Amino acid sequence: MTTLRTPAQLCEHGLVPPGRQPMLDAVAARYAVALPASLAQLIDHADSRDPIARQFVPDPAELIRRPDELNDPIGDDACSPVEGIVHRYPDRVLLKLTHICAVYCRFCFRREMVGPGKPNALSPKAVAAALEYIRTHPEIWEVILTGGDPLVLSAQRLRSVMKTLANIDHVKVVRIHTRVPIADPTRITPDLVRAMKIKGKPTYVAVHVNHPRELSTHARAACARIADSGMPLVSQTVLLAGVNDNPEVMVELMRTLVECRIKPYYLHHGDLAPGTSHLRTEITTGQELMRSLRGRMSGLCQPTYVLDIPGGHGKSPIGPNYIKCIGSSGAAHFVVEDFKGRRHQYLAHRLVPNRQEIEQSGRHRERGEANKHHRDHGVPDKGHVAPEC
Repeated sequence: MTTLRTPAQLCEHGLVPPGRQPMLDAVAARYAVALPASLAQLIDHADSRDPIARQFVPDPAELIRRPDELNDPIGDDACSPVEGIVHRYPDRVLLKLTHICAVYCRFCFRREMVGPGKPNALSPKAVAAALEYIRTHPEIWEVILTGGDPLVLSAQRLRSVMKTLANIDHVKVVRIHTRVPIADPTRITPDLVRAMKIKGKPTYVAVHVNHPRELSTHARAACARIADSGMPLVSQTVLLAGVNDNPEVMVELMRTLVECRIKPYYLHHGDLAPGTSHLRTEITTGQELMRSLRGRMSGLCQPTYVLDIPGGHGKSPIGPNYIKCIGSSGAAHFVVEDFKGRRHQYLAHRLVPNRQEIEQSGRHRERGEANKHHRDHGVPDKGHVAPEC
């Protein structure tokens, strides 16, 4: 089986009923479809709500666009000074080298930028301009290769970009965002792994995984090849209705990631991408899920639940709150909730003593030391007369 790219091919392989093909043709005409064999083989054909199929097999619901959904839901365009660069945060940039992915997720926040009629990759001239932007902005400490998926590029092309970044002194860290180790693990060859590394600077690899079944034997081996080369791996997961929005699945996923030497990093709330409302959850669902994970599994397994604020304003953590301030001024205290839901009082609100308290404390200490000296040497305290013998 090769990569399936049309509804007809999906029908041929029994992944969708033939009667749905006309509706899915309309979806495929608007949004890209690609399902590699490595993921297609994980789908349970007997399960109409299979979590792997739900992520990658097109659905007629994608043609329903809600008024609040946006073509550019996280505001990349508003933060793009030159083609291929997103400079949202002061010390780091995204470098989008390609718009091609090994697999097209049905919830992709860049779905309007990939697929039919869209450019496949940056031109050589655009790549040169993007790298020049990085070179002339010394505040850039980290460069994040994304897209599309940078690991669909040839090892030669990736190596060329990485060498250029290695020669920019102020760039200290490179990060690669990818789904390739999961979607097409055979692409993670020794040559590609060597191309991902640069001398003298760390390369971090952020792997997108949403369900524990995605971590197949071949996917684990691909991740191991990266880890064995010395590159740290972190994970990115999107919270998806019907895929991973329950504690049992999320616990299994996060533990499996850590077992594979992948540190859970972000749990993303679903973005307002067009035609994705059937896959988004409520924020309260994510908060309750995160609360259920606290104390249930190791801190190594805990991701940060985040929302990318529409309009290009960046990510904010939106997980549950465990601490509350009660009262005001000197009478205030905190109430902290533990992992079993029990509440405990902790500390006073004003933690730093003021000048008057320091002076009073000093006087009390001096008086106490004087009293001790008097007692030790038989000197009566002021206002008291020692009894006669």
